Amino acid sequence: MAETQEHKVIFDSNILPELKEIAHKVFSGKRISFEDGVTLYKHGSLGFVGSLADHVRKQKNGDYVFFNHNFHVEPTNVCVYSCSFCSYSRLIKNREQGWELSVDQILDIIKKYDDQPVTEVHITGGVVPKQDLAFYSELFKRIKQHRPSLHIKALTPVEFHYIFKKAKLTYEEGLKVFKDAGLDSLPGGGAEIFDKDIRDQIAGGKCTSEEWLELHEIWHKMGHHSNATMLYGHIETFEHRVDHMNRLRELQDRTNGFNAFIPLKFRNKENQMSHVPEVSIIEDLRNYAISRIYLDNFMHIKAYWAMIGRSTAQLALNFGADDLDGTIDDTTKIYSMAGSEEQNPKLTTQELVDLIKGVGRVAVERDTLYNIVKTH
Repeated sequence: MAETQEHKVIFDSNILPELKEIAHKVFSGKRISFEDGVTLYKHGSLGFVGSLADHVRKQKNGDYVFFNHNFHVEPTNVCVYSCSFCSYSRLIKNREQGWELSVDQILDIIKKYDDQPVTEVHITGGVVPKQDLAFYSELFKRIKQHRPSLHIKALTPVEFHYIFKKAKLTYEEGLKVFKDAGLDSLPGGGAEIFDKDIRDQIAGGKCTSEEWLELHEIWHKMGHHSNATMLYGHIETFEHRVDHMNRLRELQDRTNGFNAFIPLKFRNKENQMSHVPEVSIIEDLRNYAISRIYLDNFMHIKAYWAMIGRSTAQLALNFGADDLDGTIDDTTKIYSMAGSEEQNPKLTTQELVDLIKGVGRVAVERDTLYNIVKTH
């Protein structure tokens, strides 16, 4: 194939032969291997991986950058689990430091948005016994009764596993109950890192990696979609990151049910891992870029501005990301409590549009499933 100027910049650079081979694969539309992914992490400069990722982004989404009108509801920050990376949850024994909302209280939050053009409510939080199958079934039904068009994106495999086990239901049976109640799609949380040793150290006791993947696969085979995440920048190695993405890529090959991949940066404030330093912005951007290169069967890479800050999220649009999540409207505390730059995560539509236009892209409002609502 004829080389563009972009190709020449990469191939004329003083880079390792292994990196040149990876670049050739990417520009030829070929899948890179596990070993290639590790090589990119260990030897790929920010400029090099950024160039490859930007090429992949353009091939998949042109100059479109997506966002939606959404808000979060966090039913509780009390939890039966104690993940060492978590700054958000409070153990059952420390209930006085947390909150546990009733179905009526959650409906009151949702009703506050009756006159606003939101398209999605994102519901996830801690795990407590009383917020069980009956609780969420009632909640989903009442949301749909109140506002049928509002897309319910709710709960992670961590929550599902606990709820279904308590209800003595299989994953298939439990997901069907929630689907019939009004659940539309699943967020990507709870994935953390799939490697068993690392997962046991930072999130022991929760659902296993295999159970996380199984729940998403079942949901996909029911004809529905979900997202996927990876918690990076703590005690994992580059090999662990690539292993995590490889398992997601293999599942996506089977189901094509994932909408987007969201890298989530470890934040070290007010948790049991506060001694672990956070990675740099350069590493954030390299991770976005390599994610975009490796996950060739994912259409979208999301830069979650509420976690990394709006400035870094904007930079990530030049390193493979094509989605900024949504307006959020100061309705999530999960990341601000961990030390995120965004202590009051809220952006207006115009602020999101301005961020996107600031890097020369086209701002596109979407719904949860990436149907275009409006092009700005």
